[in-house]
Amino acid sequence: MAWGCALCLALAGGALLALLVQLLRWLRADGDLTLLWAERWGKKPEHELRGKVVWVTGASSGIGEELTYQLAKLGALLAISARREDELQRVKKKCLQISSLSESDILVLRLDLTDRSSHEAATNSVLKHFGKIDVLVNNGGRSQRSLFVDTNLDVYNAIIELNYLGTISLTKYVLNHMIQRKKGKIVTVSSVMGIMGAPLATGYCASKHALQGFFNSLRTELTDYPEISIIQICPGPVQSQIIQNVFTENLAKSIENSGDQSHKMPTDRCARLTLVSVANDVKEAWISDHPYLAVCYLWQYAPTWAWWLMNRMGKRRIQNFKSGIDADASYSRKRK
Repeated sequence: MAWGCALCLALAGGALLALLVQLLRWLRADGDLTLLWAERWGKKPEHELRGKVVWVTGASSGIGEELTYQLAKLGALLAISARREDELQRVKKKCLQISSLSESDILVLRLDLTDRSSHEAATNSVLKHFGKIDVLVNNGGRSQRSLFVDTNLDVYNAIIELNYLGTISLTKYVLNHMIQRKKGKIVTVSSVMGIMGAPLATGYCASKHALQGFFNSLRTELTDYPEISIIQICPGPVQSQIIQNVFTENLAKSIENSGDQSHKMPTDRCARLTLVSVANDVKEAWISDHPYLAVCYLWQYAPTWAWWLMNRMGKRRIQNFKSGIDADASYSRKRK
């Protein structure tokens, strides 16, 4: 009897210890625990993506630019797209400097996601150059910083046209090719704002929720193609130029002050975790520091608490914005 009690106590102690270890991991985490497990124990991007043809949209700045550099170092063959061809040429030049890729291994392809009539031809250009597309990274898009009551409705139309319709349009043409090959990966850079709601980004949140719903539904339509992966990346605040290029109250206005971005996750860390997600076919990855990572978990498992917390965070977010500092500055930990 005593031996049985001792065994139960040992098992309970072991379970408590495991729970404490997981809690400590979570408190220090910059991604969901499934993703961080894959980073430590899963497949490595260096092995999985070398020699693959990867098409990255929004590759001229921010997360897309950093993804391009890391993919080049891994030895992936690259098609890079954005509206600004001169910036794409700059990115290509750096890729050639930091990798062993040759000139023909990187295709610069100017692309406007809102010009949906051009997407089929763009897809054919990539296929003509490389013969295949292994991975499409839907990274193009713009964020928003404006209150709904102050914002013209044509801004919402532009957000949906770019972030949602442009993305699924390009996906349609690339997916047709992947279905013919019966394999491939569709990776979409969504946002934690596709999971929760937040002030100053009503249109942006709507576009990202639309992407989440679309790709979750698309995945269920592709069960006959088990080697076609649908992967959604949900970053939180990241150091990039996204704030400089946001939509505001009207289409002609740009943001006056993007504020200090140093408290946000470094772009290279976000890109690395994105590539880990791609290598391991993580269906949905949350890439963020706290408190946004915590809010993702709350939104998933305790939405009433999440609404309460976001109301408090949201009020401060609006105050920061109106004061001319970064909206997320108050509750993101300062990085050294």
